[in-house]
Amino acid sequence: MFGYYLKLALRSFRRNKALTALMVLAIALGIGASMTTLTVFHVLSGDPIPQKSDKLFYPRIDPRGKDSYQPGEDPEWQMTRFDAEALLREAKGERQALMTGGSVALEPQKPGMDPFYADARYTTADFFPMFEVPMLEGRAWTAEEDKARARVVVIAKKLKEQLFGDTSAIGKTVRLERHDFRVIGVIDEWEMTPKFYDVTGDSHGSPELLFVPFWTSRDTRMNPNGNMNCWGNSDADDEEGNTGVNAPCSWLQYWVELSTPEKAAAYRRYLAQYSAQQRAAGRFERPDNVSLDNVMAWLDINGAVPPDVRLQSWLAFGFLAVCLLNTIGLLLAKFLRRSSEIGVRRALGATRRDIFAQYLVEAGMIGVAGGALGLGLAMVGLWAVRQQPTTYAEYVHFDGSMLLITIVLTVVASLLAGLLPAWRACQITPAIQLKSQ
Repeated sequence: MFGYYLKLALRSFRRNKALTALMVLAIALGIGASMTTLTVFHVLSGDPIPQKSDKLFYPRIDPRGKDSYQPGEDPEWQMTRFDAEALLREAKGERQALMTGGSVALEPQKPGMDPFYADARYTTADFFPMFEVPMLEGRAWTAEEDKARARVVVIAKKLKEQLFGDTSAIGKTVRLERHDFRVIGVIDEWEMTPKFYDVTGDSHGSPELLFVPFWTSRDTRMNPNGNMNCWGNSDADDEEGNTGVNAPCSWLQYWVELSTPEKAAAYRRYLAQYSAQQRAAGRFERPDNVSLDNVMAWLDINGAVPPDVRLQSWLAFGFLAVCLLNTIGLLLAKFLRRSSEIGVRRALGATRRDIFAQYLVEAGMIGVAGGALGLGLAMVGLWAVRQQPTTYAEYVHFDGSMLLITIVLTVVASLLAGLLPAWRACQITPAIQLKSQ
């Protein structure tokens, strides 16, 4: 019977080509707009490290002075170097890493290649296992090399190919900020979107090309990038200025790995105790104020999904609802114009269920055609998004999950558009229609 209903639907489409095209276009526009904005929302709100996002935490404390203090405000967004190094030494987490971004002058040894600046990350040894950074060759540095201020570097695959081509980079020398560094590892293709471990910078930008041990970066005076907030006497550290150990400036990100909720609760208590100790010592002036957020909570706090993207998503789904209402109205008009045909079929023995199934199949075919066209429109919409000057534009692509959602949305839209018209069609009384002929 399903094949028979398909034939009847195709005949109906041929008899009303313009009306059918209008309904297909209405559903396609709704599907295309909603899937374009939903895909952007999916990219921006997705879990960047789903296997560990509930185990990685961003601790915050509040070392600022009493100036401009307002009760109830959030802790400081980043760590001072003093506090980050203290927490790292005490190592109360299973893993912990301090870090910041930077830009490093690189002098290639390759003939004909001019010096250039490369994005870098200054961090500690646990960064690589904590964030499951894939290694193409070689290894990351160790905690012992951290302490020894080793002149070693881990580079990205892209930079390795740029500097050394197809040959191995392990053991080669890279000159950074007029200092020689030995390459000990090469990172494989690694996309962390959004780049949650440092949302103070470009959280949807490209990953860093260089990874340098943190204390080595301080010994060689490599410049950090990103936000810095200072209070009090920012020249308190005569040797390194506002990036020194004693400078009252927050500029470092700090992450800790805690595998269970119990360990997370214990670490939060530890932060409160540390804050109380520092306040008793006179370093902290404000009341104890600590926070410990996992990956997704931290992204939400930082507004990983811009408000305009959320608004566009709601507007697109509102537009889809309007398109469906218009399609329902057109289907009602189309089906009810065939009342005499329905009456004859009922008189010849067709049940209400048969009539309902027939017209639901017809509505479903319109929905499927609209969904297929809508998928094409969504592809065009995403292409247009990728042309925009936004940092996340290059990452906006359809994936398997979004394709599945498109199929499900198409089926749901088809059913919603067809249920009422098909139900009204099956309620037509055959006797009245036959008498009117």
